[in-house]
Amino acid sequence: MNNNYCSIQQFQTLVELKDYRPKTKREYVRYVRRLAEHFQRDPATLTEKDLRTYFLHLRQQQKLGPSAMTIARAALRSFFRECLKLATDWSIFEDLHIRRTDPLPFVLSRAQVVQLIGAVREPRFHVCVKLMYHCGLRVGEAVQLQVQDVRARVTSPEVPRLLIRDAKGGKDRLVPLSDSMVADLRQWWLTHRHPLWLFPSPGLSWKDSARSFSHRLGQATTHMSVSAVQRAVLLARTQAGLPPQTTPHTLRHCFATHCLEEGLALRLISQYLGHATLQTTLVYAHLTAVSDQKTRQVQELLYQALKS
Repeated sequence: MNNNYCSIQQFQTLVELKDYRPKTKREYVRYVRRLAEHFQRDPATLTEKDLRTYFLHLRQQQKLGPSAMTIARAALRSFFRECLKLATDWSIFEDLHIRRTDPLPFVLSRAQVVQLIGAVREPRFHVCVKLMYHCGLRVGEAVQLQVQDVRARVTSPEVPRLLIRDAKGGKDRLVPLSDSMVADLRQWWLTHRHPLWLFPSPGLSWKDSARSFSHRLGQATTHMSVSAVQRAVLLARTQAGLPPQTTPHTLRHCFATHCLEEGLALRLISQYLGHATLQTTLVYAHLTAVSDQKTRQVQELLYQALKS
C-alpha cells in the first residue's frame, strides 16, 4: 500500500502550517492515511459517496466513539475542503451528526481522598498526587512541572501560585497554592535539588542502580512518567479499598467539586481548571449535595418571604 500519495504529502505540509498542537497534527494526517488504506487508492480520487460509506464504516464496523468520530470528521474536512478544494459543495460533513454522551465525572468524598492520598507511600508519588488534588491538575501537567513554576511572588509575597505551562488547548494558567502545599513542595525538592524538574525520574537502566536514589533524581534527564503515577494511584486505590473508577484524573474532579461545595465561585474554578468555557465546569454543579442543600435553604427562605 502506497502511503506516499502526493495528496497526503500536500496535506501534511498544510497541517504543519497550522497552529495545531503536535498530537493534533499527527492525528489529522493519520486519519487521512487510514482513509487511503481503506480504499486502497489516493484519497484525492474519492467521491462524496465514498466518504459517506467510510463514515458509516467507522461508526458501524470500527465502532468509533464520539471523540474519535469528531477528530475524523475534522481531519477529513480539512483534507478535502482546505487542502484539495474539492468538497466545497459536499454536505457530508454537516450531515454527519455526532452526539456527545459525556457521563458525569466520578468523584470521591473528602474522606475517601484522604484515604487514597494516605495510601500513596512513596514520597515522590505522595507529593505529586497531593498537588494534583490541591490544584486540580491533570497527571500530565503535574509530572512536567518545573521548579521555577512554583512562583511565590507573582502578585505579592503572600500569594504563591503554580504556573501550568502549555496545558490542554496550548494555554498557560496560574493556580493559587496554600502555604502548607508550598512547604511540602520545598521539602520534597530538598531531597533531590534537581535544577529543572520538580518531579524528576529516577531512571531505570542498570547504570542507575549503582547510585543512590537521591543522586539519581538530582541527575535525572527527564521528568517522572504519567504511567508511574497511574500505577501508584492504582496500588493506593486497591489498598484503600476505593471504587475501581478511581484514577489520577478523579482528583481533578474532586478538586472542582469540593471547591464548589466550599462556595468558591464557578468562574474561578473554571479558570483554575483551564476550561475553555464555563459550560464545561457547570457539570460539577450536579455533583455536590451541598449545592442542593444550599439551594433548598434559599428556596425555603424565599417561600417564607411570600407568606409575610
